Amino acid sequence: MLELDRFLPYLVNTLGNRLSQELGEIYASRFGISIPEWRLIAHLSQHRDVSVREVFVRVAMDKAKVSRAAARLELIGLVEKKVNPIDKRLVSLKLTQKGRELFEQIAPLALAYETEVLASLSSEEREAFRQLLGKLLGRDQRRPD
Repeated sequence: MLELDRFLPYLVNTLGNRLSQELGEIYASRFGISIPEWRLIAHLSQHRDVSVREVFVRVAMDKAKVSRAAARLELIGLVEKKVNPIDKRLVSLKLTQKGRELFEQIAPLALAYETEVLASLSSEEREAFRQLLGKLLGRDQRRPD
């Protein structure tokens, strides 16, 4: 019998939504950015000149959300868009200096929040949790198309 309180997809989704909402409230109140905008900033902080297509695949957001987030971040000067001269449909994104500075302000808050969330786990449990998440997330790479 399916019990939601024990069903992994339900539990992981609930946890992910709760964490995103709580962290999103910090980003919104302090920096005026949304969760999709934060995800895009965070991704771009790790990768330079990334295509919109790559972003929506890597950060698990649909194209429309990525495009809206990119448009707003471009409007407020945090992201720069560059259209591919050969194929105008391809757009790459990168953080501006202002975007990188914002990320440097947000990153310590995100890490502090993570520390707070994981505080109820022992160091061994935290490490095991990270390893298990990595293992489960890596499962997609072995799945046939």
